[in-house]
Amino acid sequence: MPLQRMVSGLGRWWHTGRSLVAVPLGLIALVMVVDLLTPPDIHLGPLLVAAPAISAAIGGPVLTGVIGALAVTAQVVIGVFHGGLETPNHQAQVAALLLISVFLVLFRRAREQREQELNQARWVAEVAQRVLLRPIPPRLGPLRIASLYVAAEAEARIGGDLYAAARTGHGTRVMIGDVRGKGLPAIGDAASLLGAFRAAAHRNPPLPRLVAHLQNATYWDMAEPLDNGTSGTDRTEGMEGMEGTGGTIGEGFITAAILDIPDDQPVLRLINCGHPPPLVLSDGKVTTVTVADPALPLGLTGSLTEDDYESESFPYRPGDVLLLYTDGVIETRDAQGRFYPLADRVAAWQETDPDRLVQRLHRDLLAHAGGAMTDDVAVMAVERLPRETA
Repeated sequence: MPLQRMVSGLGRWWHTGRSLVAVPLGLIALVMVVDLLTPPDIHLGPLLVAAPAISAAIGGPVLTGVIGALAVTAQVVIGVFHGGLETPNHQAQVAALLLISVFLVLFRRAREQREQELNQARWVAEVAQRVLLRPIPPRLGPLRIASLYVAAEAEARIGGDLYAAARTGHGTRVMIGDVRGKGLPAIGDAASLLGAFRAAAHRNPPLPRLVAHLQNATYWDMAEPLDNGTSGTDRTEGMEGMEGTGGTIGEGFITAAILDIPDDQPVLRLINCGHPPPLVLSDGKVTTVTVADPALPLGLTGSLTEDDYESESFPYRPGDVLLLYTDGVIETRDAQGRFYPLADRVAAWQETDPDRLVQRLHRDLLAHAGGAMTDDVAVMAVERLPRETA
C-alpha cells in the first residue's frame, strides 16, 4: 500500500506539475556534476538542500521524499568520488541533508492534511449555503432573476445576509435581509427567517400578515431563555436586577425588505423593515423605492399583527429592473473612505439584463474596495418581462 500511494501521488503530481519537477531534479544534477568537476577542497554538496525545499513548495510529501532521497544519494556519490565519505565533514553533510529532508516531508504531510481539512470545511460550508440560500430559479412567472452572495471572509461561504423568492397563485414574493451580527448566531437567525418565509409565502397571505408572521417567528426564535427557566416576553423588560443572575436577553434583529409582485398588475408592493431601499431602473432612470413609514427591523418586539403593518405600492412595469441589496453594498469604501455610489453606477451603466447587471456590480464593488470586501454582500436583480415573453 505505501508503494501504491507513492506511485499514485507521483502520478497525480506528474500530470499537474511535471514542468516544475525539472527544477529540483536539474538542481541536483547541476550541483553533483559541478562538484565532481571541481577540486576536492570546494564543497557544493550543501546546496543540495535546496532541492527538497523546492519540492516541498511545489509538490506533496511523496515528491518531497523522492527528491530528498535523490539529494542524499547525490551527496553520497560526491563523497565517494572525492574519497572522503568516511570523513566527519561528508558524514555531517549527509546526516544534515537526511534530517532536513525528513523534516520537510513531515512538514509537507502536515500541511497537506491541513489543506484536506480546509477543503472539507469549504465543502461543508458550500452545502450549508445551498441549504440556507437555495439557488433562485432564473425565471419565476413573468420575472427574470439573478442573485449574488459574497462573504467578506476569504474562506467563508455563508453569513448573515439572505434572500429568497417564492411563487404564489397570482404573483411572486421576494425577500432580502441582513442579520445583525456575524458568525453562527447570525447564520442561525438567517436560517430561521428563511424557513418561516418559505413555509408561509407560497400560501399567499396578505403581505402585512406575512410580515407579521415573519416578525413574530423571528422574535421568538431570537429570544433567549433565562438561566432560571423563565423567558422574557419583551427584550426590554426584566432588565432590572439581572446583574449577577447569569441570565441574558437577546438583542438581535434583522433588517428586511419583503415584496409582493403580482403577475397581472404593473406594480410592486413593499414593506420595508429597516432595510436599505430598493432601486428600480426604468426608461433609463433610477428611482429609489422609499416607503413613507418604514417598519422596525424584524425581531425587536413580539406579538405584532397584520394591523401593525401597511404595504405601499410602487410602479413596476414590463422592462423595469428591480435591484435589491444589503448594506454591505452601499457601505463598501474605497481607499479614500468614500462609500460605494450604487445608484450613480447603476444609472450610468444602463444595464437591463439581470445577470450582466449582477456580474458588473460584483466586479465594480471589488474594484472599489481594492479587491477585498469588508462586509457580506447579497444582491438580487429582478426584471419584469413583457407579457408576450412572460
